[in-house]
Amino acid sequence: MADARTAATDILDAVLERDVALDIALAEHKGLAALDPRDRALARRLVATTLRRLGEIDARIDTCLDRPLAPRHFRVRNILRAGVAELAHLDTPAHAAVDCAVRIAARYRRGTLKGLVNAVLRRVARGEAELPEGLDASANVPRWLFERWCAAYGGDTAGAIAAAQLAEPPLDITLSHRADPGEWAAKLDAEILPGGTLRRAGGGLVSELPGFDEGVWWVQDAAAALPAKLLRDDSGARIADLCAAPGGKTLQIADKGPSVTALDISGARLGQLQENLARTGLDAEIVCADAAQWRPDQPFDAVLLDAPCTATGTIRRHPDIPWRRSEDDIRRATMVQDRLLRAAVNMVRPGGAIVYAVCSLEPEEGIQRVDALLASGAPVTLDPLSPDDWPELDGLDPPAVASTGTLRTLPCHWADRGGLDGFFAARLIRN
Repeated sequence: MADARTAATDILDAVLERDVALDIALAEHKGLAALDPRDRALARRLVATTLRRLGEIDARIDTCLDRPLAPRHFRVRNILRAGVAELAHLDTPAHAAVDCAVRIAARYRRGTLKGLVNAVLRRVARGEAELPEGLDASANVPRWLFERWCAAYGGDTAGAIAAAQLAEPPLDITLSHRADPGEWAAKLDAEILPGGTLRRAGGGLVSELPGFDEGVWWVQDAAAALPAKLLRDDSGARIADLCAAPGGKTLQIADKGPSVTALDISGARLGQLQENLARTGLDAEIVCADAAQWRPDQPFDAVLLDAPCTATGTIRRHPDIPWRRSEDDIRRATMVQDRLLRAAVNMVRPGGAIVYAVCSLEPEEGIQRVDALLASGAPVTLDPLSPDDWPELDGLDPPAVASTGTLRTLPCHWADRGGLDGFFAARLIRN
């Protein structure tokens, strides 16, 4: 068990101090892969809980310290964070959580701070580290980011977004049109969501679930499945999926019959897409290139651009995102999005559609990019979406189809069902 907690501390060091993406930190930690499944699951749960509750955890730690820990002692801070996560949120027996944390601290700087770790965690275990009055879910999001959400969506909705990321999300599955939803919902012990996505409680290896090897489904958040529904699905259409990897939207499009060209700048990520195509028996042309520079031999009937973004809408599935983003990241992302949007316009025939999507909650990456493209004089017109076309999203608050005629889902939508990723999508028509 101590090894699981050591691995968790190592991963927190990588994410919070070296700005390594959580998925990468988990994949590259050699010790984690060597653990037995039970300890590996504990390490992952510890890391995820710590990141989801980081503001609350730090507040508890700070009430137990006479003076702040020096920045150079970030490993001790992360040992404490993981220990508090166990004591306050995972119901680990106090002796196990405290003793293991002290053992890890004993290996840091010859154990000079193990006494501090012991004293802080014992105070937490005794219930002496109460949270400051008025502290709520917003404490688990950096203040600058929460204030942006307040400005964009209002304080109540911003609070609901912050609360949505506290729970482990369910597993969402997109079924091939070849598969019967009722049959596979029963086989996968899943709920059929409005719109057709299957949703099951998380846990276990995806590759061991029924139907994985047969290729009749793929993992895809219910909100991530929406942008591709804005495209034609007839077999005669030629459609480009830009920034396609790992390929959920490519599979969606190909499954309905159109001819798909899947383009991405990352060869490694395209490898994942090719594996998914092989498993599902679907077909697409694969192109490894920079979408901002690449051009097809002839224009496409439609282009789907799921653009690189800050991904702040995916905090339910990626709890490291809030702590690894800055306002500079938003500014840099918008520059890339503008270049890709201009390229997408140049790839589509007159009368064809461009669907622009991002999994960011930031208006600068969503509606403001569409407004900027229209204001630039680009030969496109916004094709407004109607709420009547989206009965599966009826009743959401705030509405998923905005007054601008664009689509906006939020992590707090369908809260009673486990939430949604935050997505923005708009459809444009080439003049």
